[in-house]
Amino acid sequence: MKKFSKVFVLVVLGALLVVLSGCGPSKAVTRMSADTQTDLSGRWNDTDSKLVAEGMISDVISRSWREDFIAENGKKPRLIVGTVRLKDATEHIRTNGFIKDMERELINSGKIKFVASSQERKEVRSERLDQQSHASEETAKRLANEKAADFMLKGSITMYVDAVDNQKVKFYQIDLELIDLESNEKVWMGTKKIKKFVKQKKANW
Repeated sequence: MKKFSKVFVLVVLGALLVVLSGCGPSKAVTRMSADTQTDLSGRWNDTDSKLVAEGMISDVISRSWREDFIAENGKKPRLIVGTVRLKDATEHIRTNGFIKDMERELINSGKIKFVASSQERKEVRSERLDQQSHASEETAKRLANEKAADFMLKGSITMYVDAVDNQKVKFYQIDLELIDLESNEKVWMGTKKIKKFVKQKKANW
């Protein structure tokens, strides 16, 4: 009888081990470099945002408008990034991330000076007003001493999709333009195009 009990306990323990092993994590996570280019779904992603921002900002700061401004005013131009609109997009695109990528490229280029966005300025103005009442006179930052932008960079992302059966072509067109804030003149226009072919075994768009 004791022998039977031992066998029974061993069988139960073995069954529990099998059940528990099947309840473990069903996915594996592998860390990779943030610079690794990945494209799993064919959608707009961080790689697209980074590469487009690098290419278009490199183009805009290399054009003649910047040298013309410096020759006329004796200083670097101040830029601000406005809105980037989505046109005919059938997927969610994080334009805020794309705007930040462009801002980073502009600032790090050292070719221009950069002005904070309207939302950022509101927060800074609130802090500046608070300093007038609570900071010492020597350290409180002056009011009405902001540096205005000379140019605004704005644009749009247009998306087209052509699909048949289990194949799809996704096309993104990014259009940017630089506008003189005093004269409303457009001093630069740029376009970047991305085309992706996506194929899957079973059509499920």
